[in-house]
Amino acid sequence: MQRNLIILTLIVFGALSGAALWKYGYWGIFIPPFQTLYAGQILADLTIALTMVMFWMWHDAKATGRNIWPWIIGTLAFGSFAPLLYLLTRKLPVNLASSAH
Repeated sequence: MQRNLIILTLIVFGALSGAALWKYGYWGIFIPPFQTLYAGQILADLTIALTMVMFWMWHDAKATGRNIWPWIIGTLAFGSFAPLLYLLTRKLPVNLASSAH
């Protein structure tokens, strides 16, 4: 169920992002935050949230033996797509996987 929700989120968010990219281009996302205070607040909120997610991924990757750098770079370049893909490809630790059944 959780995996299906992540996939659905990637599809819907990907469609929205693709439409925005088509209409405004990659750099177009950086213009509105500097036009209004409210848009700037949304960018700050997103930055804070993704920074917290990167710290979580850092600790999780250390605990599970994954290389964190592709995920950090991906988050900085592509935003929420990288953490969503990280979650999609994440394997549960052995002690959690056995209790999930």
